[in-house]
Amino acid sequence: MRRREVLKSAAALAAAGFPLPALLWSTPAAAGVKLLGKPQPFDYAWLKGLAHARAAAPYQPPVSVIPKALADLDWDHWQAIQFRDEHSLWADADSRIQLRFFHLGWHMHTPVQLYQVADGQAQQIAYDPELFDHRRSGVDAQRLPKDLGFAGFRLLSHTDKVRDIAAFQGASYFRAVDGDMQYGQSARGLAIDSGLNPEEFPDFVSWWLERPQQDSSTFAVYALLDSPSVAGAYRFVVDVADTLTMDIDAALYPRKPIERIGIAPLTAMYQCGENDRRAANDWRPEIHDVDGLQLHTGWGEWIWRPIVNPAGVRVNSYFDDSPRGFGLLQRDRDFDHYQDDGVFYEKRPSLWVEPKARWGKGAVMLVELSTPDETNDNIVAFWNPVEKPQPGQELLFGYKLYWCRTPPSVPKLATVRATRTGIGGIVGQKRSYFSWRFAVDFAGGDFGMLGAHAKVEPVIEASRGQVEITSARQLDSISGWRAMFDLKPTDDSIEPINLRLYLRCDGQPLTETWLYQWTPPPPAERRF
Repeated sequence: MRRREVLKSAAALAAAGFPLPALLWSTPAAAGVKLLGKPQPFDYAWLKGLAHARAAAPYQPPVSVIPKALADLDWDHWQAIQFRDEHSLWADADSRIQLRFFHLGWHMHTPVQLYQVADGQAQQIAYDPELFDHRRSGVDAQRLPKDLGFAGFRLLSHTDKVRDIAAFQGASYFRAVDGDMQYGQSARGLAIDSGLNPEEFPDFVSWWLERPQQDSSTFAVYALLDSPSVAGAYRFVVDVADTLTMDIDAALYPRKPIERIGIAPLTAMYQCGENDRRAANDWRPEIHDVDGLQLHTGWGEWIWRPIVNPAGVRVNSYFDDSPRGFGLLQRDRDFDHYQDDGVFYEKRPSLWVEPKARWGKGAVMLVELSTPDETNDNIVAFWNPVEKPQPGQELLFGYKLYWCRTPPSVPKLATVRATRTGIGGIVGQKRSYFSWRFAVDFAGGDFGMLGAHAKVEPVIEASRGQVEITSARQLDSISGWRAMFDLKPTDDSIEPINLRLYLRCDGQPLTETWLYQWTPPPPAERRF
């Protein structure tokens, strides 16, 4: 990091109302953490004004200040840099919530500014190598810059001061756990042009951490977002419980027109599952953070869309007017279906988005990318307003995130419990053409009220092809029903075919609506 750039950045921060860096002021704080500069008034309105002003100026990309010794670290050695627990922010106040910081290194090259907010006054938190234990990393802490900065922070509760329950780190990504204390999917502050090439990844460049009340499990954190296309101000109110919630307000100020903006984006991994065995070359039966997208539409319909790992990029838009909620869920909670005793996919939290006001017309978009293994997040879901953002606008969005086993709002109807697919046809009879079988299991709802002679029928729609061999029958093992049908391609196209299914009795829907997108194989591969 060049001193000229440090001073130039300091001047810019001072002009924007930020506390100045350590070379000017240093005030001791509890637990070994130092605060820089003089306290400055802070609230969310001020932060929105800062984001608005920033959007009116040309975008300035962040300057990477990471020394080569940190940039060259592999995952294991970077992970070996441990924050010293005794320096946890607010540990001295006997708070129910404590914060510990992430160190730069490995792929974390861009520092973020951290500020403590107490009594409406903000002060920057000083980086100090002594806050971390570097001994097992191979990095000489004495040679690190004193103003290096942080990569992010993680949140711990007084109930468990070893395992963190939320983390904010990398671009605008953040993640949290439910009561099973298992990380899984992530959320983002904003997605821009997801599924297009290139995609833009906005950064949270500064964080303001509000000191919680002593007996409170609620914590407020604020963030400044910046990217070539937009600047924004965010407020998170985190409520720590078995279902961890985040009440989020976002104010966005576009610098230029945005083709595809993603509000409340969720990001997860899906490699293989019971419905998609394309990449199933692993000894474990299923590998995924989530197994489906659930939608609660503005007109009240409940939709379940199983996730797939496609061979290429697949983008679907589910148009709506003011959705009541959507989320990427991990419904399958059976260890036997995963057999992974290291990362426990059956304990991965579901993540539900609940708008706090009407969002108007738009679409919940689902982007599915191809992944060969479980190290890549390849699933993204977000809300995309029908009106494309324009420079000079102020876009306000409020929503709640629920990190949970079960979302706070669930269908009264029976829900999908499993989707399975395979070769079609009638067992024992010679097949004369190619078809594909779909078996969808439903449970819950009003199934228990059905009499012995109730007529339950599957309602099936397909955008192409011929639906045949349909059935619906009881499945006692889950106290539910199984719908089955075959789909016969009627052309040589390999374009995806959209499927829709639900069960009804005397015209009354019994289940949520199952949606699926199946890609038929090329004609030469349609073996039967």
